[in-house]
Amino acid sequence: MRQPQLAATLELVAQQGRDGFYRGRIARALVAAANGAGGVWSLSDLENYKAVERAPVKFSYRGATIVTAALPSAGGVTLAQALNILEQFTLGDARDPAAAHFVVEALRRGFQDRALYLGDSDFVPVPSAKLTAKSYARDRAATIDPAAATPSDGLATGTAPVSASGNTTHYSVIDAGGNRVGATLSINFLFGSGIVAGDTGVLLNNEMDDFSLQPEIPNAYRLRSGEANGIAPRKRPLSSMTPTFVEDSKGVLVLGAPGGSRIISMVLLGILDYVNQSEVDLMRIVAAPRYHHQYWPDRIEIEPESFSGQWRAALEAKGHKLQVANRKWGNMQVVFKSKSTGAAQAANDPRGMDIGWY
Repeated sequence: MRQPQLAATLELVAQQGRDGFYRGRIARALVAAANGAGGVWSLSDLENYKAVERAPVKFSYRGATIVTAALPSAGGVTLAQALNILEQFTLGDARDPAAAHFVVEALRRGFQDRALYLGDSDFVPVPSAKLTAKSYARDRAATIDPAAATPSDGLATGTAPVSASGNTTHYSVIDAGGNRVGATLSINFLFGSGIVAGDTGVLLNNEMDDFSLQPEIPNAYRLRSGEANGIAPRKRPLSSMTPTFVEDSKGVLVLGAPGGSRIISMVLLGILDYVNQSEVDLMRIVAAPRYHHQYWPDRIEIEPESFSGQWRAALEAKGHKLQVANRKWGNMQVVFKSKSTGAAQAANDPRGMDIGWY
């Protein structure tokens, strides 16, 4: 596939840097394309846009140091909270139904707090330190019944103090010097907004869907969020992107995936699988069957043809509702560098093509 228009745009950016994209011909084409489709962009919107560098979320899990995405990606805080909760329990294989119950309950609570508290921290006070604290996780873990699912509608709210107030791509890299990159890039839906800006070759995203219109109105991924994620000028919406580093005595693992709200559960399961391995098997990590819970809708989604009837019956006996997805999801990309040998290995998801937001 050739994309000469996009190539010309990238060459212009290489020559002129930031001004090659946010000013001049490319900027005018972007504004014209958006406004021609009913948008309200201005050239000053692009001229005044600035990338913001933020400290990552960093925490430990069973001896591993984990570094992951900061707000406004909800992935880092939610991942930290879920793993901190799971640290309070004895877990084996995360695909075992007994362990899966605890994983689902941890995700339920993490996604509940995502909906209640998370947003762009440049605009709203977010109690990130509280939500990622081990003490808070212990309190949340104490509300989990080992024998029964907690209905999402019955889950207590207001447990953390707050001050008043498509298609995604991931790649993982480790170089010979040990430098590492986990990069997740999103245009949200399949082909974003479906609009290519003039002759630039640039596909416009539709990330506005990641904002909250009203607390009770879910987005395309069936995610709910609150006022903290409401629309405001210059504000960045929440996302679920979760590029992550995991470092322990075995070495350094870099992982991430596309998949909308399911990104968080995919990365969580990948970390649980890695920590549980004495010998690193990357293909086992990326190929393992997946399940997902996001607080609302109150159900466990499972990949088709991935879990036995006995597995499903064990979770249903605890009161969980299960739904089989219409297709498998994600396209996890993982690299690992051994601490003992220095050797690197990589694996990509056998599910193949990026099926992102489906």
